[in-house]
Amino acid sequence: MLDTPTPNATGAPRLHVHPVHPATPDAQWWRTAVVYQVYPRSFADSDGDGVGDLPGITARLGHLVDLGVDAVWLSPFYRSPQVDGGYDVADYRAIDPVFGTLDDFDAMLGRAHSLGLRVIIDLVPNHTSDEHAWFREALAAAPGSPARGRYVFRPGRGATGELPPNNWHSIFGGPAWTRTTDPDGTPGEWYLHLFDTRQPDLDWGNPEVHAEFESVLRFWLDRGVDGFRVDVAHGLVKAEGLPDWDGVTSMVEGSRSDGSGPMFDQEGVHEIYRTWRRVLDTYPGERILVAEAWIDALPRIARYVRDDEMHQAFNFAFLTTPWDANRLRQSVLDSLAASDAVGAPTTWVLSNHDVVRHTARLGLTEAGSLPKGIGAGEEQPDTELGLRRARAATLLMLALPGVSYLYQGEELGLPEHTTMPDEARQDPAWFRTGGAETGRDGCRVPLPWEAGAPAHGFSPSGRSWLPQPASFARHALDAQRGVAGSTYELYRQALGLRRHLALGAGSLDCVDLEGTAPSEAVVLRNGELVVLTAFGPDPVVLPEGCDVLLASGSLATDERGRLLLPPDTTAWVLPAARHLPRARGAQG
Repeated sequence: MLDTPTPNATGAPRLHVHPVHPATPDAQWWRTAVVYQVYPRSFADSDGDGVGDLPGITARLGHLVDLGVDAVWLSPFYRSPQVDGGYDVADYRAIDPVFGTLDDFDAMLGRAHSLGLRVIIDLVPNHTSDEHAWFREALAAAPGSPARGRYVFRPGRGATGELPPNNWHSIFGGPAWTRTTDPDGTPGEWYLHLFDTRQPDLDWGNPEVHAEFESVLRFWLDRGVDGFRVDVAHGLVKAEGLPDWDGVTSMVEGSRSDGSGPMFDQEGVHEIYRTWRRVLDTYPGERILVAEAWIDALPRIARYVRDDEMHQAFNFAFLTTPWDANRLRQSVLDSLAASDAVGAPTTWVLSNHDVVRHTARLGLTEAGSLPKGIGAGEEQPDTELGLRRARAATLLMLALPGVSYLYQGEELGLPEHTTMPDEARQDPAWFRTGGAETGRDGCRVPLPWEAGAPAHGFSPSGRSWLPQPASFARHALDAQRGVAGSTYELYRQALGLRRHLALGAGSLDCVDLEGTAPSEAVVLRNGELVVLTAFGPDPVVLPEGCDVLLASGSLATDERGRLLLPPDTTAWVLPAARHLPRARGAQG
């Protein structure tokens, strides 16, 4: 049976009590929303060039409404040489021609708003492209000039300045410094780039940089965007003097800074976001800031979402938790405790454009590990096991209070492309490490919309900027829509129930399940709903008389007629019959 919450293995009966907030329709929507990430290059191509674009996104917004999400977050679409998939911005106020025009953006935004979808866009303030007008001006200017003061230029060490200013490494591999050449052809100063050589870091000690980005914020807020996801939010300010550091951080594999690195999580970033928050608060409609901050310590991340700073911060601690009942339960507990301490919502995320898809990660021998991409010569995931666990993990995540982020294609159960030919790869991490890091291309492959169409419906011409694996055909949307038990229908049903039961605004308890050890299952109660995830190796006996609203896989019965939850499966149940709609196609 399911017992009333009591102290158990977690050490606390009540994990989270949802705070009371104004009940107007638009009030603090960002505390409970489901946000869908669109990677524009790979979502939908309208013109046949093989690269997704803004008109393609506009044409497919109905899919997001049908799915049941509340908002869409777009990765960069700004003018860019596309060295790093648009995260190398050459002009923050212009649309790259590969994606369309400002008119196309306005049309997409207007259509999204008419459908009830909010739109969050990426902002990349840590660095620009080397083709940005500021950096071109800096290269042409003399050392110590105002133009160079917008970036991190430094003289080299050694007798002739032949050594980099410090020992920092690029997150994409290799040194974090590149030496310039003066107009007379002689070697010059060095500039910092925590990412690719063509992504020079800005100097946030410069007032011009502050003023420029406040202007950029207002440019897009005036057009009507609902918020910004801030790339590398923990990296804008570097420690005074740029001291040497022997640590290594790599966003591709998900390893994070622990706060000790002099290039990350410096105190000065918080004043930047307080200033930005004041800008956003002058606009109507609850515009928001979302921090992408790869930091291990949850209390440190929570500092980014204090009342006067950002609204949300990605919970990468949850994403990186292995497939283990005790560790996942503890991750939920710790995440809620950290965010509750500052009165912020907790976010939950399992996949994004920087990590191997969770359908693949959870099918590896070390379930939930974060490899630096997966290539043909590396361990291949068990696709059936990975999908089963991914469905279970998603159903657990969507039952939690707070904000859930979905990455495009996960609602289709898309696998990682793990056998992509090396010659097709485009991630700078692949090139800068000489192939030692497979990189992120495998999770960025264009989506399959129609199984029998060219490029599986991604592009009318059949072109695709990254090759799609043959397995994508069976994952296409038209092959899953209306099919009971499909991953698409599971997501759609779960999102419908999540909204109906107001799970995002719920309160969370730990629940004891008689006869089941904490290592065998995670059992949590959100309001009346109980979510159970079985981790095996044996099935979990569901409580007698419970009403199963939805399950990530088929249930079984034992010789006594009791319902069994198989390993690597999640169920949403009500402890007794309730007058609530049963999701179409639900088990039980």
